[in-house]
Amino acid sequence: MQQDDEREDIQTVIHDPNRFDTMPVGVVLRRTLGVTRWAAWVWKAVDVLPGAGQADWRVLRQDGEVTFYHAATPTLELHGADTEAYLHGLNAQIPSLYAVLRETDDAARPLDVVLLTASPYEAQDYADNGEDIVEKIAMPPAVHAWVSDFVDAHHREEVFKKRKRDKKDIGLVEDGIGDARISQLADVYRSPVQAKKERLQ
Repeated sequence: MQQDDEREDIQTVIHDPNRFDTMPVGVVLRRTLGVTRWAAWVWKAVDVLPGAGQADWRVLRQDGEVTFYHAATPTLELHGADTEAYLHGLNAQIPSLYAVLRETDDAARPLDVVLLTASPYEAQDYADNGEDIVEKIAMPPAVHAWVSDFVDAHHREEVFKKRKRDKKDIGLVEDGIGDARISQLADVYRSPVQAKKERLQ
């Protein structure tokens, strides 16, 4: 069977790190009654508001014991070096944004919105530190279109082939190769133990 001279094709992703875009996006947190005596309230990031103005824990609406807050409006940033991560997120079953929240000692503002990102890789880094809360929020159509356009404009893949293998005669005798304790008249790659056994027989 003839051996293939070329290795299989691979893809290299070309990034343009100078590409950059931003959008202000409000983060909506929902407060509900806690279910245990240790937590009076349960907080969850449930929505985002593309293009929203600045806000500081503004109440959006209240339904009984459930309150929705426009907690903050972080800047969602897209970077040319991260298009592979954005593409991965867009291809998920539910494309999402990720809100990174950090607990505070202020009862009126119990959570800080540290970051909002479209990169699942960046979100995972924050989730792994054990100090922050990472909430997944379904990406609205307007944000989805914006991220998709950015990826389409700046994400490139180039297909190329690796170099061909060197065609060498592996049967050629090469001086000076192998263990100096082994006679070079035979296989230079034998172990010293195997060579000693052969000499003793």
